[in-house]
Amino acid sequence: MAINLAKESVREYEVESLIHKAKQAQQIYASFTQEQVDEIVKSVATVLTEAAEDLAIKAHTETGFGNVKDKTTKNLFASQQVYESIKDEPTVGIIHRDEVNKVIEVGVPMGVIAALVPVTNPTSTVIFKALIALKTRNAIVLSPHPNAVNCIVEAARLVEETAVNAGAPRGLVQVIETPTLEGTQALMKHEDTALILATGGGQMVKAAYSSGNPAIGVGPGNGPAFIEESADIEAAIDKIITSKTFDNGTICASEQSIVVEKSIKDQVVNELRKRRAYFMNKEESEQVAKFIMRENGTMNPQIVGKPVTEVAKLCGIIVPADTTVLISEQTTIGHDNPYSREKLTPILAMYTVNDWDEGVTTCNAILENEGAGHTAILHTSDDQLVEDFGLRTKASRILINTPGTFGGIGYSTNLAPSLTLGCGAIGGSSITDNVSVRQLMNINRIAYDKE
Repeated sequence: MAINLAKESVREYEVESLIHKAKQAQQIYASFTQEQVDEIVKSVATVLTEAAEDLAIKAHTETGFGNVKDKTTKNLFASQQVYESIKDEPTVGIIHRDEVNKVIEVGVPMGVIAALVPVTNPTSTVIFKALIALKTRNAIVLSPHPNAVNCIVEAARLVEETAVNAGAPRGLVQVIETPTLEGTQALMKHEDTALILATGGGQMVKAAYSSGNPAIGVGPGNGPAFIEESADIEAAIDKIITSKTFDNGTICASEQSIVVEKSIKDQVVNELRKRRAYFMNKEESEQVAKFIMRENGTMNPQIVGKPVTEVAKLCGIIVPADTTVLISEQTTIGHDNPYSREKLTPILAMYTVNDWDEGVTTCNAILENEGAGHTAILHTSDDQLVEDFGLRTKASRILINTPGTFGGIGYSTNLAPSLTLGCGAIGGSSITDNVSVRQLMNINRIAYDKE
């Protein structure tokens, strides 16, 4: 017992030290001008762009998830597209004047941000969260997933080093180098933690919201892709396959199920086969189902982010070497059916519906099963159906004729480029936004008398 208490004291001391350094640095940084802040953020974005491939190699080597090419793209998305979306945002002092209503908005930093970093997108998440924290004059303390600690530490080191070289006070970017559950909990509960950005497992997100500190947590994705009968089927399938195979399916906005109207099912199946999708028979589906979830009901890390051929081999089924995704036709939706849940790997469920209303109902049933408030995708050429889908579907991101992976994070849509996607109250989150700089500022308002 004494040993355990000693270990816990060491963890708490490490977190205390990191937060102390971050707080001291942030108090200095809070006095920086917009020009100084923008120069620091620009320098970090430039250096991390140059390091994108190296960090991708490190992330892939350490975690075994995804592939280097796509992880490089994710790093570049954070260092380039996220940067482009925030570089001209005012975040210091007066950030907006409403001359008509006589209201002036003032941007104020929050302080020390506690940031949980997932194993699926480790280095890109560090780049993203660090950039939006630095842009808003906050400090950030990163809590890595234990299976990605080395690449996360390296990414954080690069950000901190570059920021200091550009004039920032040392200590703005800290990282728990020996991550533990106790250390993460101490970070989230610390009185000097201003906000928690929780990207990770459901239990950790719930812990963030029960910490006693403000938090933005994001839930699991389980996005259904509804192919309605007026859709461009060839384009829809191309986008779904491209999305689901990107980094071997590790982005939570990626498609998890295809919902197709009966009238076009044969065309959809033909296009999927052209894109080398493998339709499993009943026995193969049952075999693979055993490996999707663990006994405790959580996703099996053995298949997360793995190439489809490795998944098939692990599950004991034989598929062609050029297979892109595994597809299992399903009729039931429930917590005990792993195909109707989030699968961060190249596996898709497929549901056949009789008409539009049944399709919308099925999409909502999938979301209510898991992933409520996250993302849903519709492929159609009927704008009236787009609005009906938007009004009836329980998702914060309703994506039209675009790949789920890229549309959800704002790469192929005009949503805010982000790697932290809010799910709203229905999904256990405090916001429905793609998190960016606006969520990391306190905005004070100066208001005149209306006379």
